[in-house]
Amino acid sequence: MSTMLERICADLKTAMKSRQDREVAVLRLLKSEAQKLQADKGVSYQITDEDVQQIVRRQIKQRQEAAEQYAAGGAQERADDELAEAKILEGYLPPQMSRSELEALVQSTLDELGLTSPTAKDMGRIMGAVMPKVKGKADGTAVRAVVSDRMSR
Repeated sequence: MSTMLERICADLKTAMKSRQDREVAVLRLLKSEAQKLQADKGVSYQITDEDVQQIVRRQIKQRQEAAEQYAAGGAQERADDELAEAKILEGYLPPQMSRSELEALVQSTLDELGLTSPTAKDMGRIMGAVMPKVKGKADGTAVRAVVSDRMSR
């Protein structure tokens, strides 16, 4: 069992004892998604922290999209509930890179690739080089925004 999954299970017990209903529901869902992945991959498959991080990211994205839909439909209370659940989930991800860290990484990658004035044609090449370096530490959308900003200079 991955260390993240162990942490989720321990936090679930704590949340159940302290009767934190929202946190219990979120953590049960994470545990359930991990068990579903285990079943899909087979009995001998060991869930990794990376697998758990993917599950958490997917759940955060779903919560944010649902919050947007609720807010657009005028159900602000439900939107706030979804955002609160997303906030709980974010606690299970490693710290994300700041924009300045991303800019520095993109610049060093451009230097490695020998691109002094990148164009739109270079976007795929740059993203392909940057994404493995930021895996788990930055969202692809944020990376794309930094790369686009750098290309427009």
